[in-house]
Amino acid sequence: MSLPVYLDHQSTTPLDARVLDAMMPYLTGAFGNPSSASHRYGWEAEAAIEQAQSELAELIGVNPNDLIFTSGATESNNLAITGFMRRQRERRHLLVMQSEHRSVLDVAHQWEQAGGSVTSVPPRSDGLLDLAQLDRAATDQTAMISVMAANNEIGVIQPIEEVSKWARSRQIVFHCDAVQAFGKVHVPLHLPDLVSLSAHKIYGPKGVGLLVIKSKINRAIEPLLVGGGQQNGLRAGTLNVAGIVGLAKAAMLCFDTLESEAKRLSELRDRLWQGINARCSPVALNGHPSLRLPGNLNVSIEGIDSNAFMAQAHGLAISAGSACSSGNSKPSHVILSLGYGPQRAKSALRFGLGRTTTASDIDTALHWVGRLVPGLRQSSHTP
Repeated sequence: MSLPVYLDHQSTTPLDARVLDAMMPYLTGAFGNPSSASHRYGWEAEAAIEQAQSELAELIGVNPNDLIFTSGATESNNLAITGFMRRQRERRHLLVMQSEHRSVLDVAHQWEQAGGSVTSVPPRSDGLLDLAQLDRAATDQTAMISVMAANNEIGVIQPIEEVSKWARSRQIVFHCDAVQAFGKVHVPLHLPDLVSLSAHKIYGPKGVGLLVIKSKINRAIEPLLVGGGQQNGLRAGTLNVAGIVGLAKAAMLCFDTLESEAKRLSELRDRLWQGINARCSPVALNGHPSLRLPGNLNVSIEGIDSNAFMAQAHGLAISAGSACSSGNSKPSHVILSLGYGPQRAKSALRFGLGRTTTASDIDTALHWVGRLVPGLRQSSHTP
């Protein structure tokens, strides 16, 4: 039995063989602990960390000392928001977008339960942030704003430079979850004060990520993990040497082909959208038509239930939204945040194209859409 066509690259990506090759020495002979400063095994591991740190910092445009390695984006988001807000004694108001990833929204909710103040700002109907909404939501008590660079469900790319200027003019710390954008589109990630990244979204290993913490605010971050003093005391624990090397290698490979890959994926995505629109009208595009990730297509096909489609589309691996919420039957909070009703959210399908996607894969996706949608529509109208 052949494997289904994988079109879920916003959930995770396959590990690139070149990344695995870079990691292998540190999974075998070069097994040292980078904190062991008394022998060559430790020196070797420490040198690998420093090399990866330097490579990643150059790609992002920050100082290598600003990088804190974590277990992934969820930990990075927790450290950024909780770690910063806990240190605030006077300004205890947090701003977030309603369309943020759950690892931001749930942290914000936790902060609110702890006695802090949170305002969730809705995006426009096309998914873009409305700066006028930020102006209305901000107060003299606002300490931080969290805005993702690109949405994990609808792929919309936010105006990070404008948000940075807005936050800086009001002396508000800016956290950016850049997990979906990094390595796929050019985003000025040197501008926010805090930036969360993850390896497994860019063909790297699972279980490793990083948080950029600008030096001007690193003393304003309360560590969540203590007990070793690693990484300037901001995140204790033995560093995942192989994972960090893999993260750096994966990032460098993505940046090497960023423009050409973005063009290729945009063309495949547009072909997929045109094919779905031709076969399944009425169908609606969720998110801005052009300011979106090259490999993202999120559509609501009128008259179908997305879960029913995915259950029958055995030849496709796609999703209806975030992988972190895929077991949840509730409609996508992202689609609802755009101002649409539950029916549009429940009929949404996310196609995530990536490095392995071919024109043949698009043909397969269109085959399944054309085959299943008429029957699903008919059954939804059957009493």
